[in-house]
Amino acid sequence: MAWLLVDNSNTRTKFALGDGNGLLEWRGTLPTADVSPESLAALLEDVSFEGALVGSVVPAKAEVLLDFLAKRGPVHRLGPDSPLGIGIDYPTPAQIGADRLANAVGVVRRHGAPAIVIDFGTAVTFDVITAEPAWCGGVIAPGLGAMSEYLTRRTALLPTVELVEPPSAIGKSTVHAMQAGAVFGYRGLVKEILARLLVELPGKPVIVATGGDAALIAQGVPEIHAVDPDITLDGLRYVAVRVFG
Repeated sequence: MAWLLVDNSNTRTKFALGDGNGLLEWRGTLPTADVSPESLAALLEDVSFEGALVGSVVPAKAEVLLDFLAKRGPVHRLGPDSPLGIGIDYPTPAQIGADRLANAVGVVRRHGAPAIVIDFGTAVTFDVITAEPAWCGGVIAPGLGAMSEYLTRRTALLPTVELVEPPSAIGKSTVHAMQAGAVFGYRGLVKEILARLLVELPGKPVIVATGGDAALIAQGVPEIHAVDPDITLDGLRYVAVRVFG
């Protein structure tokens, strides 16, 4: 029995197959702006699954996904009322993004609790999971790519740059200076937020990074214990086990 797992984020929508034992080999990706019945039909034409679990933070695209997938079989949209296998200690659970719930489930099952998940996407989110385990809140900050793109859009002379490890902090070109500001500055943001969270969260949490810029930033942040690119999709899989299994 295989289930389709859909991580519908602001920039990209990722698809994977999973079963009770783990994630399977097939993966697919669409730009979220391109998600439509036509693009889904083309992507999933030869993909077999017995149910679909959708985690979405884009309401308009969630409706497209749910309407399309309902024609293929049972479909479940991840939310705070889903069978997560962890608690929620938060005054307004309906405001928690599905990606953050999936990250919390994934980190508990893959790495244990207490935990902090840093998801480097369009926004960077810090999800805090207590030892119980329960999702108890977190932090949202602008993503690294969004900060860099803002500089390019709002200035006349600064170019678009590739985000890579700078050779030094003192920039010897405009591109070098922008890379230093983005990468070293962003690591400083991450370290300061982590320092504050570690004061408030009891125990010794495992700190896990995921998302597009995770590997780049984590190599300069020793507080991060692991980079886990599959944590969101595997969190969806664990919920699918409870929904469909």
